Amino acid sequence: MRWRLSPGMVIDGFELQENLGTGGMAQLWAVSRGGEPAPLIMKIPMLIDSDDPLPIVCFETEQMIMPRLAGPHVPRFVATGSLDLMPYVVMERIPGESLKSRLDEVPLPWPEVVTIGAKVAHALHDLHLQHVIHLDIKPSNVMIRDTGEAVLIDYGFARHERLPDLLAEEFREPFGTTPYMAPEQVLQDRADPRSDLFALGAMLYFFVTGERPFGNPRGGQIRRRLWRDPVPPRALAPDCPPWLQEVILRCLEIDPDDRYATAAQLALDLENPEQIRLTERAERLERDGGVKTFRRWLKARKAQPLETPNIAGQLSRAPIVLAAVDLSPGNEDLAESLRMMIGRILSIEGEARIACVNILKTSRIAVDILEDEEGRSLHVQRLVLLRHWGASLDIPKEQITYSVLEAPDPASALVDYARHNNVDHIVIGARASSALRRYLGSVSSRVVAEAPCSVTIVRTSKDRRAENSPDAFA
Repeated sequence: MRWRLSPGMVIDGFELQENLGTGGMAQLWAVSRGGEPAPLIMKIPMLIDSDDPLPIVCFETEQMIMPRLAGPHVPRFVATGSLDLMPYVVMERIPGESLKSRLDEVPLPWPEVVTIGAKVAHALHDLHLQHVIHLDIKPSNVMIRDTGEAVLIDYGFARHERLPDLLAEEFREPFGTTPYMAPEQVLQDRADPRSDLFALGAMLYFFVTGERPFGNPRGGQIRRRLWRDPVPPRALAPDCPPWLQEVILRCLEIDPDDRYATAAQLALDLENPEQIRLTERAERLERDGGVKTFRRWLKARKAQPLETPNIAGQLSRAPIVLAAVDLSPGNEDLAESLRMMIGRILSIEGEARIACVNILKTSRIAVDILEDEEGRSLHVQRLVLLRHWGASLDIPKEQITYSVLEAPDPASALVDYARHNNVDHIVIGARASSALRRYLGSVSSRVVAEAPCSVTIVRTSKDRRAENSPDAFA
């Protein structure tokens, strides 16, 4: 079937205005429709004079997935046309530019790369929460809205956990863009959301160094991804800080279990680099030696698709847990009860990232005194106490961080931190009730009311007994 498209043509009420060129396996047209004030774009698969079924399957995949997506990190879906008449997908035209427009500028300044990486990581976490793995993250598939959010486009290679995976059902080959493809994708494993983190790591590497970490392999060369590590970024870009190399190389680990567990954890590190625990990755200036590479090669000869978790399962096993720790004098018992609760959570969710947070309350009006009588920083003292509090938790150092936030409103500060960092669970202590606290509203009750996630309230056994005593109801 041949469609002769031209400006002014109307398809199902959409008027074609301008041919925007070709993207992937489709034509892109700017279109308009009465009642739609925002600019729209129509994507029409290129099925003309082709016996290749791949464009059809990719179109069907995108047609299934896009109506189920929502939020600022995906294009707003508008309409779709049936394959037997006129196949198309209409979506919002993103007000902003693709990261592809930055390719002529690489290498980019590393602080800008960090900002881009955090935005894309937030977008990926939002996508994974919607049960979708993108599986083709690259600069041309990431746009930055004028308002600053990253938008992920082109879902032809994507997988929705709750829909049929047509690509896996109909083909026996890996799909993706080879410079960014994760090792498990080479093995035709399309079930792990950490594949998107590998691709993001490859993109960050490229933006920092100007070189792709694995070149642009063709055919069977892509299997080298199963055993060969990239040249460390700092060997090519000496101004790249060690902590950023730590992040990039962790994303590019061959085994998904050695990468970040979730995109939310990656975003948290990119936005809080001072809390990153450096390993030997940060200091590398050369690739792994021959012996280590040879061992990986032997292992890769027998490599099979990995037994990967589903998307929701992976995210649930690796939550970000905010421990709101009150270090005020007299609250030692409550801090201990909180630590015991965090320990119980870790015994169940071993991959959890624990963010220990303490609020140093400041005044809204008066000048704050942030030093003690001997001139020592109260912020630093709180941070030291917070680290002591968490020292006894049985958790790898890279899975726990410590933050002291200065704010006049502790409840708002905790809720804002949770919202910005995609926190899954807040654990906060609450002291025994009193008439004054009931009247003013406690920090814990406000956190429960306003938090965007689950909240666990912890009390000491003494306070629980006081709450249950007859005098408490007098």
